[in-house]
Amino acid sequence: MASQSAFHVKLVAIDDTPESLELVTEALSDEPGLRVFTATDPEDGLDIIFHERPQIVLLDLVMPKLGGMEVLERVVEFDPSIEVILMTAHYSTESAVEAVKKGASDYLNKPVSISVLREKVRKLMEEARQHQRSLTLDSELLSASQFEGMVGRSPVMWELFARIRRVAPHYRTLLVTGATGTGKELVARALHQLSPVSGGRYVVCNCSAVVETLFESELFGYVKGAFTGANQDKMGLFEYAHNGTLFLDEIGDMPMNTQAKLLRVLQNQEVQRVGSLTARKVDARVIAATNHDLKSLITQSRFREDLYYRLSMVEIRTPRLTERKEDLALLEHHFIRKFSEQYQKPIQGLTQRAQILLAQYPWPGNVRELENVLGSACMMVMGDVIDIPDLPENIRKGASGGELPAALTAEPEKDLSLEDQERRLLVSALERANGNQSQAARLLRISRDRMRYKMAKHHLK
Repeated sequence: MASQSAFHVKLVAIDDTPESLELVTEALSDEPGLRVFTATDPEDGLDIIFHERPQIVLLDLVMPKLGGMEVLERVVEFDPSIEVILMTAHYSTESAVEAVKKGASDYLNKPVSISVLREKVRKLMEEARQHQRSLTLDSELLSASQFEGMVGRSPVMWELFARIRRVAPHYRTLLVTGATGTGKELVARALHQLSPVSGGRYVVCNCSAVVETLFESELFGYVKGAFTGANQDKMGLFEYAHNGTLFLDEIGDMPMNTQAKLLRVLQNQEVQRVGSLTARKVDARVIAATNHDLKSLITQSRFREDLYYRLSMVEIRTPRLTERKEDLALLEHHFIRKFSEQYQKPIQGLTQRAQILLAQYPWPGNVRELENVLGSACMMVMGDVIDIPDLPENIRKGASGGELPAALTAEPEKDLSLEDQERRLLVSALERANGNQSQAARLLRISRDRMRYKMAKHHLK
């Protein structure tokens, strides 16, 4: 509860009339847990907003140099979750409708009624506190929803976790099936960690990456002189995984002749190194995984039916992300926290419109694709909240509203460091803003002071 009591709602009031700001400050001075910031200059007010990230903005509609509608657009572009209340002595139905369309939450006539102002601000303060409580609950829920490196609270994931717990102490061979990116290796690791051989080695063989002619020697080893280049005895993966677990990923890509030898090993618990006349006893648990339909491969004579039945005595299927949409927000929170720590950036989360966009995306690459998307967004974001322009282009397609140019939103190049990526973003923003630092800062959703700091850091003028 201490953290809740320490939470303060921030309000920024922007009005070119100092008397109006004094009235607002005095009217709200007794509101507990509210911090009020004021500015008579709209540019200064925007800087305060970019730096303080308030929950509420009170905004005069008619101001010199920069009108309230333009300030409203910039605030909404920066963070659509900020509640903006417009104030004006020149009310018109047309301007009120336009303000709501552009993202304002309310519209007040001047002179502002103190009681009405207090009532509206109190309501927004309570909503902000509820949002903060929700964030705290999300963090607690994330901790409670993690299972051996996996995250989920949907019924299909609870069923998956329960199945893993039940079979882990007993399985000898096991088959994990599911689409690409659904976390089959995480399931295999969980099975190993919860098994009686968790103290032994966990050995991984990616069957799709092994050259066909080397499969037998890779799995079973060889003796010196068995073939050209065999200058010494070599232990195979089965022997290396003795008293542990061998994970055969993409088992559907294993050649047929190797499948026959694998079947014999599973039946006899013995391996025979290439070139050797003697067999060696091995005691390794075997987990196979595939994104193929093995029954279909059997009908095509590409997978042995007897091996399939040997492996699938126990079968665990990992669900697609579309089957566990209840977990999407939880996974987003999990990956943003992960990459925030990895990149050492204080990223708080996603804007509401970015969350909506991610919820509408079909996720053909499942959880792995979501992880890659959020990893890219966490690298690209310059502020502390991920918005639509920070997302990769394929996710942003179909998003409404203006987008940043491709140079500002392209996916990170793998050969560039985080520092180089940041410098590229700064240069692109400055080019688009024709060298105007304030405009470039708004494009990147950071304050002018932070823009100057980053420019000095990267030696930009």
